[in-house]
Amino acid sequence: MPSHLSRRGFIAAATALPLVAPAILRAEPAPFEPETEATAPRRNISSFRAERWQDHFDSLGKGAIVADTISRALHFWSGDGTTYRLYPTSVPRSDELTRRGYTEIVRKRENPTWTPTPSMHERFDDLPEVMPAGPDNPLGLRALYLTWPAYLIHGTHDTRKIGRQSSDGCIGLYNEQIVELFDLVAIGTQVRLI
Repeated sequence: MPSHLSRRGFIAAATALPLVAPAILRAEPAPFEPETEATAPRRNISSFRAERWQDHFDSLGKGAIVADTISRALHFWSGDGTTYRLYPTSVPRSDELTRRGYTEIVRKRENPTWTPTPSMHERFDDLPEVMPAGPDNPLGLRALYLTWPAYLIHGTHDTRKIGRQSSDGCIGLYNEQIVELFDLVAIGTQVRLI
């Protein structure tokens, strides 16, 4: 009996082949074009790729950070070049809220307080003037302040935000990862947002 079923399956497949074969034969393979930097797909949270600091900075200085808003990844290199870290991030929810370019770390805070900006108060009328550190604070456990006012790299208690466009301009990391980065980063670490 099993051989009879196998023959039936084979006969059914053989009968369907003439219907499918013309479409397969007409399909032409795309010409091979080597991947270049311009044509390479940008990676997302599920498929990071390592970056080279030399593509962004003249030297490592006190250290270097590249925050990629497209792949939603943060790359860190220590000043001596021995440590490289790659973290998934949250990024600004729109281009209008996104600042790109070169800056640096000017201040570090453990358990930071959060002060919403005037534009945040315009959009959300129920925000507090200042929010103390704690589980409701959107800056998480650590914050790295940049030369640009109101732009930070910080943690988040809301893990659903990582990998998404969910911030009002900042780069967010999981709390355990911002704690690690906080300990690695020196004041004066150069930062590039792309």
